[in-house]
Amino acid sequence: MNAPTHLTQPNKPAKTLGVIDAVVNIWTAESLAIRPNRDAFFGGKMGVSQDILKGISIPQMVERMDRAGVERSFLIAAKVGPLLHKSTYHIPYEMVVQALHDYPDRFYGLAGLDPTEGMQGVRALERAVRDHGFIGAHFYPHWFELAPDHAKWYPFYAKCVELDIPVQLQVGQSMIYDPAHRLRSVGRPINLDAVACDFPELKLIGIHVGIPWTEEMIAMAWKHPNVYIGCDAHSPKYWPASFVHYINTFGQDKVIFGTDFPILDFQKTLQQIDDLQLRPVSKQKLLRDNAIAIYKLNLEKLADHDA
Repeated sequence: MNAPTHLTQPNKPAKTLGVIDAVVNIWTAESLAIRPNRDAFFGGKMGVSQDILKGISIPQMVERMDRAGVERSFLIAAKVGPLLHKSTYHIPYEMVVQALHDYPDRFYGLAGLDPTEGMQGVRALERAVRDHGFIGAHFYPHWFELAPDHAKWYPFYAKCVELDIPVQLQVGQSMIYDPAHRLRSVGRPINLDAVACDFPELKLIGIHVGIPWTEEMIAMAWKHPNVYIGCDAHSPKYWPASFVHYINTFGQDKVIFGTDFPILDFQKTLQQIDDLQLRPVSKQKLLRDNAIAIYKLNLEKLADHDA
């Protein structure tokens, strides 16, 4: 049975172009064993369903992707704060490497960054890319309370330029993940301005839309050729009208699709994007083509994808 049709080849409505989800968390039982407070935060304010909260295997994730029409996902080996507090954790790169090995045609890897690791972390990033085929980096500024333009991030930016890989980072407000460990919102999109000026060759992707500073995020992506926006973590039905307009018009080459799974469900999120009634070209760029171009993925642009 064919997967849901979100993108179709011209004159071939029965053929599906696979969606690329650029922001996905590995959610196996092994990864959940090292994630603290997941039930309270993910099951509470984030509204993740109970069946997912208990964990899903990689084969189960692939099944969910198939049902939604998602061809490939970028799995994050997230580094969630320095390992100095009970609320922080690091997903070992090896967990993502195993998924890449088992499903090489379905997943790509993103290496989480921890600025407190210094050059040790920089070298680990290089090994992840050169030895294991990771295609990009990823980090959360607020978990370290270090804005994106802080000097401690700069060695990682320089290595990303050297490796010719993009880096994703959360922009917008942070949440209260643990009442005993409250974190400041240091990810204002305007902080990308200095980084983009200092590293014009670095592809910077501000994920999570930039809410509540979406206009600021749009301004950064409009100013800098090397700044892009990830539309994950916030349901499309709640996206600001200015962001939908940006996707559909002058920003159609600067946005990539993501769910931040399990924060958003693959199928529900794509249905909500269908409901936005975007222009076909803009929609295809959002759901597939821009990720291919930004990450230089070696894919057939119009490849068929059958579930």
